[in-house]
Amino acid sequence: MADNKKLVEQITAMEEDFAKWYTDVCRKAELVEYASVKGFTILRPYGYAIWENIQSIMDAEFKKTGHENVAMPVLIPESLLKKEGELVNGFAPEVAWVTHGGSEELEERLAFRPTSETMFCDHWSNILQTYRQLPMLYNQWCSVIRWEKTTRPFLRSREFWWQEGHTIHETAEEAQAETLQQLNCYADFFEKVLAIPVKPGRKTEKEKFAGAEATYTVECMMKDHKALQGATSHYFGDKFSRAYDVTFTGRDNKLQYPFQTSWGSTTRMIGAVIMTHGDNNGLVLPPKIAPTQAIVIPVAQHKPGVLDAAQALLDRLTAMGIRAKMDASDNSMGWKASEYEMKGVPLRVEIGPRDMEKGQCCICRRDTGAKVFVPLADLETAVPALLEDLHQNLYNKAKENLEAHTKPCLTMEEVKTFIETEGGFAKTMWCGDTECELKMKEVAGVSSRCIPFEQEHIGDVCPVCGKPAKHMIIYGIAY
Repeated sequence: MADNKKLVEQITAMEEDFAKWYTDVCRKAELVEYASVKGFTILRPYGYAIWENIQSIMDAEFKKTGHENVAMPVLIPESLLKKEGELVNGFAPEVAWVTHGGSEELEERLAFRPTSETMFCDHWSNILQTYRQLPMLYNQWCSVIRWEKTTRPFLRSREFWWQEGHTIHETAEEAQAETLQQLNCYADFFEKVLAIPVKPGRKTEKEKFAGAEATYTVECMMKDHKALQGATSHYFGDKFSRAYDVTFTGRDNKLQYPFQTSWGSTTRMIGAVIMTHGDNNGLVLPPKIAPTQAIVIPVAQHKPGVLDAAQALLDRLTAMGIRAKMDASDNSMGWKASEYEMKGVPLRVEIGPRDMEKGQCCICRRDTGAKVFVPLADLETAVPALLEDLHQNLYNKAKENLEAHTKPCLTMEEVKTFIETEGGFAKTMWCGDTECELKMKEVAGVSSRCIPFEQEHIGDVCPVCGKPAKHMIIYGIAY
C-alpha cells in the first residue's frame, strides 16, 4: 500500500491547483512528454492509443456519409496562402515559415500549414471541371503547426494532431447542409463516445473562423467550470472558390463557383476527456476510447491455478471483443490497483483462490470504485453491461455539472458576479452588436462561446446597451 500511496500523491489535487493537476495527469499517466523544441509535445504510446481509437470511430462515421481521406503537403507557398486575405491575416501571428532548403535560401517562403483550405482550393482549381464531379467530400488526418505563445498539453501546442474535412458543393444549400451535418456528427461523438454533453450553436462574427461566412461549434464544460471548444464546422460560401479560381461547368453549361465547407476536431478532445471525467487519482476514460477496457489482475498469483484462471478470463474477454490485458508482473497488488486507476482503465478484473472456489471474479469500476462480484458463467453479459453503465454514469455526471453551472443573467454585473463566484456558462440576451460583446469581455472577463441553437427568452433587452435583444448567447471563460 505504500507504493499505492506514493504513486497517488504524485498528482496534485484538482481542488488545490486545477492546472497543475491537469499537467500531472497528462505526464504521470504517460500520455505526453515535453519535446526538446519549446511548445512541442511527444504523444506517447498510451496517449496515441487513445487518439487511434478516436480516429477509428470518427473516421468510420465520416465514411458513412461518403467522405474520403486524402493527404495534402505540409508546406504552403506564401503567395498561395495570401490569395484569400482574411485567412492569412487571421493566422499570420501563428504561421511558422521555411526560408531555406538545405543551405540555399528559397525564392519564396513556405508556410507550415496552420490549416489546409488554401491547398485544397489549389488542388480543386486543377481537377474540377463539371458539376458531375460534385460534391467532393474530403478529409485528412494530419498534424498542423501554429506558433502559439502559451502552450499546454493537448489544449494548445505548436504542433497538434487533428482531422480537417474540406468539401465543395454545387449549391449553397448543399454546403450549408454539410456544415450542420458534420456539426451534428461531432455532437453525437462527444456525447455517445466521449460521454461529454455539449452546447451546439453558432459563433459570433467576432469569434468565427477567418474567412468563413458562418462558424458552428460544440462547446463543453470542464470540471473547473471553464469552457472548451470541442469542434467546429465552417460554411465558406463561394469566397474561397472565387479567390482561388475554382470553377466548374454547371447544368446550364456556364462556369460557376462551388460552395465550400471545412470542419475539424483535434487531440484537444483528449484534454476534454481528462478535464471532464478525471479525478484526483488520475484519468477516467470512457470505455469506447480506452486503450485497455479491462485489466485482469491475478490475486495471490503464486498459488496453484490462479494464473491459469486469470488467463482464462483474459481469453474470454478478448473473444468478446473487449480490449483486455493481464498484469502478472511481480509488482504489488496496491501498485497495480493504483497504476491502472491512474491510467483510467474502466474495469479492473481480479481473480484469486477464494474467487476460484466460489466460481466468481471481482470487478472494480474506475468511475465509482464500486466492486461487483460476478459469477464466471455471467462474464459475457456482465462486462458489456458494466461498460455501458459506466459510460452513462460519466455522461450523467458531466451533464449535472453542465446544468448546475449554467445560469441565466440579466445584467453585466450578474454575469461578472456569477463568473467570479461560481464560474460556468452565463446565459444572457444580446443585441448582436460586436461592441457589446467586447464590452462584456472587458467588464466581466468572458468571451462569447456560442449563440445556441436552443434559444431561450431570458429578457427583452441586451444587458450591455439596453437595446432590443436578438439572441440568447452563452458567455464563459475558455481554454
